[in-house]
Amino acid sequence: MNRFDPASPVNQLADRFWEAILEQNPTTATMYGDERYDDRLEDPSTAGRLRARALVESTLAAALRIDAADQPLEDRITLDMVRVVCELQIEQDDQRVDLLRPVDQMGGPQTLLPTVATFQAADTPERFERFITRLRAYPAFMAANIELLREGIASGLTAPRIVTERTIAQLERLLETPPEASVVVQVARVANDQDRERVLAVVRDEVVPADQAFLDALRGAYLAASREDPGLWSAPNGDALYRTQVLAWTTLALEPSEVHAIGLEELERIEAERRVISRAQGFGDDTAAYRAHLAADPANIPQSAAELLGRAREDIDRAMALAPRFFGTLPRAGCEVRAVEEYKEKDSPFAYYYPPTTDGSRPGIYYANTYDLGSRAYSKLASTTYHEAVPGHHFQIAMEMENERLSTFRRLGSRLVGGAYVEGWGLYSERLADEMGLFRNEAERFGMLDAMAWRAARLVVDTGLHALRWPRQRSIDFLRGAGLTETDSVIETDRYICWPGQALTYMIGQREIERLRAVIEKRDGSAFDLRAFHDAVLGHGSLPLATLSRELPTWVAAPA
Repeated sequence: MNRFDPASPVNQLADRFWEAILEQNPTTATMYGDERYDDRLEDPSTAGRLRARALVESTLAAALRIDAADQPLEDRITLDMVRVVCELQIEQDDQRVDLLRPVDQMGGPQTLLPTVATFQAADTPERFERFITRLRAYPAFMAANIELLREGIASGLTAPRIVTERTIAQLERLLETPPEASVVVQVARVANDQDRERVLAVVRDEVVPADQAFLDALRGAYLAASREDPGLWSAPNGDALYRTQVLAWTTLALEPSEVHAIGLEELERIEAERRVISRAQGFGDDTAAYRAHLAADPANIPQSAAELLGRAREDIDRAMALAPRFFGTLPRAGCEVRAVEEYKEKDSPFAYYYPPTTDGSRPGIYYANTYDLGSRAYSKLASTTYHEAVPGHHFQIAMEMENERLSTFRRLGSRLVGGAYVEGWGLYSERLADEMGLFRNEAERFGMLDAMAWRAARLVVDTGLHALRWPRQRSIDFLRGAGLTETDSVIETDRYICWPGQALTYMIGQREIERLRAVIEKRDGSAFDLRAFHDAVLGHGSLPLATLSRELPTWVAAPA
């Protein structure tokens, strides 16, 4: 692929679009290391929503004026992605999905400042003043979110009660912490104690009252108006809302009943694999008994948070050492391991990944959850690390950001429409880790299969909750039957309730990558080059699955 032409009409349009997205989403810019908007927060008010709507409408109109047939390959892909992003945002705006976003225990407005403070540099006078200005913008930001709560009550489009309750509980924990011990004050990247005192004053006088006002609004009329049934089907226009979320997360127009059936079929296949290991370990076909044995084995349980984090670092080092055999290109950015912050560990998944900055000032970060250590078995940690870090999300996202052959929009903004590609690659990487010989023993391989079953179960429970009218407890019980602990079954169920459709991305994406690999392997026979295949999959950034399916076989050249 040739170096992209920044002067092409498509790339100019895409980069203008991305620049406007960053301006409207200033904390996203901060997360990427772009400091231009470090004195601002997002604007969830009506005025902010109208600006966002105007941006996608004008961008879509401009994209439709460009003849895709006349464009080179990468420009055609870019144009297609711009159109998809705009069309999805318009559809979601029409459905007023923004009314659901303030109530979210995973990434709601109450999590914004603690997250931003971790990443925003405030170590020079100029940077510090931008940080202080951003903190002082928080009351207006939260007031706009309170107004969204009121709109949600008036329209009937409210969050499920369990999500409201979890968000309330999280805010209560934040507010129980004295201001001087708050996450924002403690992690603020300031130059000296005097600056930290100024941060404390703003947190005490402006941030805490804003959080308290938001909590009061949630505890009052909003909690009473929250939906008792957890599924999106129970919201006004709920079936259409869920279909839009499935499309937004996977970029495929999938029938919920079809996805449900795929999940059940995959579970049967994975259970057959688990039985092979269970039999070899002396437990016959009783995979649950083998799982219970692993859960009770002291050698399989970290004795401290530091021990768990050290094991994750060791697994990343081992994966990096073997990676050149399976990849022609490796990321330049490193991958650091950190514990999930204490204030949100109770509501967070087992692990997750944050990308590096574009300027190389911060590596990729793999966050491992050390809450409830007894449930954080090493047999589960291994496949999670290979999914979230190496060769999973860290490889895919870091190499995308470092790819100088792609425009800024393709390197940074394409994940707006490539969620199933990103998570599909992560899940593919768990199977690849087995192929690479990274699992130390059959216990870790069994853990990998449990992780696969978990993703298959996600197809079942997400569609079950949001389309087939499952109650919350049925999802929890189903996930426990698939191999998850009670703790993770509850956390994950409430995550799926909060983020309809997101849980589908993993296995839908993995199945597509594996299908394409099988097609190319069959075509090329003994000449199949796995390193070339992986480089081609990762060499064009995050893509809609339909685009990947159409283009990938041409990127992996057939042998002469």
